[in-house]
Amino acid sequence: MCELFGSCSENQLVLNEYLKKFYSHSTCHPNGWGLALLDGNEAFIEKEPLRADKSHYLQERLSVPVQGRIVLAHIRYATIGNVEYRNCHPFTGKDCSGRRWTLIHNGTIFEYEPLNRMVARQSGDTDSERILLYLLEQMDREICSRGVPGAARRFRLLDEIVCQMASGNKLNLIFSDGEYAYVHTNYANSLYQLPGEGQAIFSTQPLGPGGWELVPMTTLLAYKDGRLVFTGTNHGEAYLDNEENMKYIYQIFAEL
Repeated sequence: MCELFGSCSENQLVLNEYLKKFYSHSTCHPNGWGLALLDGNEAFIEKEPLRADKSHYLQERLSVPVQGRIVLAHIRYATIGNVEYRNCHPFTGKDCSGRRWTLIHNGTIFEYEPLNRMVARQSGDTDSERILLYLLEQMDREICSRGVPGAARRFRLLDEIVCQMASGNKLNLIFSDGEYAYVHTNYANSLYQLPGEGQAIFSTQPLGPGGWELVPMTTLLAYKDGRLVFTGTNHGEAYLDNEENMKYIYQIFAEL
């Protein structure tokens, strides 16, 4: 299972201490690391198909301030997709209005037929990249049929997508359109938040002491400037490990 980190804040946060702790978990997640600093429609993304604590570049990167209003980070434990640069998170792309979307994922899509047509479009071979491409496709359809959506309409569409995709799949996501940070988990005890005044920090595991809380399950949440602004439908599709799915993951992992 991969690990996710995200932050959304009103002001620029310096996140080095959180990120150092987060990336130290790479001993159990050795198949790549990624970092995205988002600023409106710009995304500065760095990643390597290398264990984070073995990366000399990342060590140097964390020796100077890493700061931003929306920041995403990822360490990968490969289940679907080979260990190579094109399969490292975050994934990013623009919809037809020019809005940039950036996504990190922890989980596995076992069955969701609409993602199958994304295989021909993706540069790598992860199910996570297919999620982003599908999100962009659906956003493009909305734009073409009804015009560029405002924040509330964007959220309703995203909520519908997540509700449909969650059934039977492990779907922990943090993604952003450069303005909002969207957070979803449907796997128990696998995503925490550290709320604060004008800031919200998210991580697969608590990154030290403090008031870390579990993120509410099976509901898409949207944050702006560190504050919760939209709450989606509680779809109730909690993911539970089962023998069939675990066999599927082990089989794919053995082929990497």
